[in-house]
Amino acid sequence: MRTGPRDDAEPVLVLPGLESHAQPPTRLGQRMILGSLRPLAGARDVWWVDRRAGLRPGVTIADLAADYADGIARRHDGPVDVVGSSTGGSIALQLAADHPRLVRRLVLVSAAARLGPGGRASQRRVAEALAAGRPHAAGAAMGSQLGTPLTDPLWTAAGRLLGPLLFRHGRADLVATIGAEDAFDLTDRLPEVTAPVLVVAGDSDGCYGPELFAATAAGLPEARLVVYPRTGHAGVEGHRRYGPDVLGFLDGRPDDHAAAPARPPLG
Repeated sequence: MRTGPRDDAEPVLVLPGLESHAQPPTRLGQRMILGSLRPLAGARDVWWVDRRAGLRPGVTIADLAADYADGIARRHDGPVDVVGSSTGGSIALQLAADHPRLVRRLVLVSAAARLGPGGRASQRRVAEALAAGRPHAAGAAMGSQLGTPLTDPLWTAAGRLLGPLLFRHGRADLVATIGAEDAFDLTDRLPEVTAPVLVVAGDSDGCYGPELFAATAAGLPEARLVVYPRTGHAGVEGHRRYGPDVLGFLDGRPDDHAAAPARPPLG
């Protein structure tokens, strides 16, 4: 999916999170995607690119990053800006480490060098429920870590209700992606990432947590960290500061809201 103000605008590649299923989005899905892209689409030529279909068990995040690297090399003459959300952020970080010449600037949205305990546990429950043919339970597990402690029950209930719709297609691809991210840990390779990085996240993220975001940013050679208060895993792109923070970083403008991390790297 491509959206933007004009053909000569600078491109930005957006890698989506786990909720997509390597299938053309429904009309409702398109509206949700376009809503999440609106903060960027007014200024950039936005390319929203999902993962390929037909993933085999044992696929790795490096394999998925290589798919994107091939697409960038074929469609663009030089490095591009990349924005990766959640699972898409894991792939984007791997892309920047494995294919540094293809990434100009990188934004990690609700993503880090590895999953936190909450995110890993909830994704494993999703995979187990799908394997057992229980889409309602899979949806509840998916929603359980998306909000804040106050709103997580609502996300869980919505996920349980929508599970059969969410997981109607691409279950095998989703399970393969979950397996890939379960094994993902780029902690030791963070110093290899040469692109400037912005880590933008919520302080109530149950999939990672603020300490993991801070440690990831601290382990990168050139990174800034923005943490939104009272914001969960799925609320970052809807925050009023998200568009200005991300576009300011991609355009190389100084931003008072982005600060260098002060915590030590991951151990």
